[in-house]
Amino acid sequence: MLRSCYRPLERCFMGRLGGGGGDGLLWHTDLKPHASGDYSIAVVQANSSLEDQSQVFTSPSATYVGVYDGHGGPEASRFVNKRLFPYLHQFATEQGGLSVDVIKKAFDATEEEFLHLVRRALPARPQIASVGSCCLVGAISNGELYVANLGDSRAVLGRRPLEGHKNSVVAERLSDDHNVAVEEVRKELVALHPDDAHIVVYTRGVWRVKGIIQVSRSIGDVYLKKPEFNRDPIFQQFGNPIPLKRPVMTAEPSIIVRKLKPQDLFLIFASDGLWEQLSDEAAVDIVFKNPRAGIAKRLVRAAIREAAKKREMSYGDIKKIKRGIRRHFHDDITAIVIYLDHQTRSSNARLKNNAVCCTNAPVDIFSLNSDETEDDLLYS
Repeated sequence: MLRSCYRPLERCFMGRLGGGGGDGLLWHTDLKPHASGDYSIAVVQANSSLEDQSQVFTSPSATYVGVYDGHGGPEASRFVNKRLFPYLHQFATEQGGLSVDVIKKAFDATEEEFLHLVRRALPARPQIASVGSCCLVGAISNGELYVANLGDSRAVLGRRPLEGHKNSVVAERLSDDHNVAVEEVRKELVALHPDDAHIVVYTRGVWRVKGIIQVSRSIGDVYLKKPEFNRDPIFQQFGNPIPLKRPVMTAEPSIIVRKLKPQDLFLIFASDGLWEQLSDEAAVDIVFKNPRAGIAKRLVRAAIREAAKKREMSYGDIKKIKRGIRRHFHDDITAIVIYLDHQTRSSNARLKNNAVCCTNAPVDIFSLNSDETEDDLLYS
């Protein structure tokens, strides 16, 4: 059901909701309803091909949010964007509702299907074995919030303080960053690989798994999970394979379940491109103090301004920089803001005439889906 609604809705939304107020690499939706309030999305492209993918699925009974930050290319994030939500829907239907087990099964099935894709595509596209994606998913159903995460995208809750001023907001992080810049993540990897003195290496100014990648969990990155790919002659011609005794990355998500409370005001789901520029508190403060319409775009622009300041530039200077080159100034940035109004009856009435809705950000903001035909053949 979800797959059948994606394509026409995607084309519709991209035709009607584009535009970035002068930044040709910025796309946004100002405001749309979901079962518990409103939501807003914005994406800015910095890479030659957009590696961030994102989507929101709404129905009267559930809201799903996905932010997928690719690395090594856009293939893995685009794949997750097509496959993960249908698996969530399938397993939730089979098991009578959403649960931690349903979410784990959906992640596992997506990872396994991407592995099959890599095996099929390897002779023609050996680089696909080194493509991966962070994966952040939020789901709201029956008054409960689920947040599942692989990698370093992040979910942050804005809520009223338990005591004190009603005109203030508290930022509460709901996901773990699976990035070896975090000391606890490095310690976890070292403990899991006691016989590998180079499991984490400080190189090029940051910590990296095997000196290659900063995140420790993802969808894809098959060559760091399946030792046989490093021995494959086709893949060996592509790069410098790292001999592995066993996987050094995993697709096991960290999952939290939280009962939504009256003081919970909104959620921010964003790729690390946003969090590299804004603290949790700064992002939550922006959402709290500004109007709802266009709030995700406001967050993205605030992050770009911070990136510009670091280079003693203005936002106007950054906007003039072409994709690809712009990546030297900031990453692709995705931000989704989900407001929590706790008025499901009135919200359901708003959704009644459009019971199921899927909003996908453009596959590529610069080219507006020029790569779609190639990817449809690849992923069929």
